[in-house]
Amino acid sequence: IRLAAENEQHLSVLPEEAGCFREPRIVEFMFLLADQWHLDQAARYQAVELLERFMTKQVEQISKSSRRHCEQGGGSSWSSLEDRIYNTFVLRLVSCVQLASKLSLHYNRVTSDVALKFLQSLKYSYTKQELLESELAVLKALHFQVNVSTPLAYVELLLEVLGYNGCLLPTKPLHQMCIELLDFSYLARDAIYDTLLKITIENSAPSKLQVAKFLTVKEDFMLLAVGIISTSMFILNPGHWKQVVEHLNCITGITSQSIREFSDAVLKQVIGSTTP
Repeated sequence: IRLAAENEQHLSVLPEEAGCFREPRIVEFMFLLADQWHLDQAARYQAVELLERFMTKQVEQISKSSRRHCEQGGGSSWSSLEDRIYNTFVLRLVSCVQLASKLSLHYNRVTSDVALKFLQSLKYSYTKQELLESELAVLKALHFQVNVSTPLAYVELLLEVLGYNGCLLPTKPLHQMCIELLDFSYLARDAIYDTLLKITIENSAPSKLQVAKFLTVKEDFMLLAVGIISTSMFILNPGHWKQVVEHLNCITGITSQSIREFSDAVLKQVIGSTTP
C-alpha cells in the first residue's frame, strides 16, 4: 500500500523532462561502473534514479533562472547554463553512484579515493573537496530525500505477495529472470515504451499529445514491475502465466489487458518484432 501510494504521488507531479536522463548510454555507463565497483543490484537502480531526479531538478532550476534573467533584460544565458550541466555531468553521475552505494548498506561502499581514481582515469582533475561538494549538491537538490524506492523494490515486494498468496512460483530463477529483464527494460526503454504506446492506441503514428500523455505510463513503477514479473513468468513457465497475471491484477488493480500488453511490448524487443 505504501509503495502504491508513493508511486501515485510520483506520477501526480511529473515534470515534462521526466525520464530524459534514463537515456540508454547513460544507464549502460552507470551499470558498467556499478559492476566495476562490485555494487549490488539495488545500488545500480538507485544510482540511475538518483541521477534522473537530480538532473531533472537541475534543469528545472536552471530554466527558471534563465527565464528570470531574460525578463530582467539580460538576454538568454541558456548556452552558458547548458555548458555548466555538461561540464559537471560525469562528476554528478559518479556522486550518484557513490550515494547509492552508501544507501544500500553494502560492504563495498565507494570511497572518495576510489571515485577520484576513476575520474582521473577519464582525465578529470577533480579534488577530494570538489567530490564531497558534488555529493552535497545532489543531496541538497533532492532535499536529502534520496532513499527512494526503485522498480526493483516493487518487483521484489510483488514476488513476496505472490508467494504469500499461494501462487506457486520457481522463486530463485524467477527473481533472476526479473532482474535480467529489468536491466533490459532500462537499456531498451525507448523501444519498449514506443511499442507499448502503439499497441495501446492501435496506431503506428501516435500524435504529440498522445506521446505527452503517455509519460505517466513510462514513469509508472508499479506497471513496470507487474510487466517484468509477467514477462519473466511467460518465459520460464508459460503454463502458469495466466494465473500469475490474474494474481497481479488482484494485487495491484492494473488490468490484465494492460499487463499482457506490457509483456507483449517487452517480448517483441527481446525476441524481435518479426516473431509472433
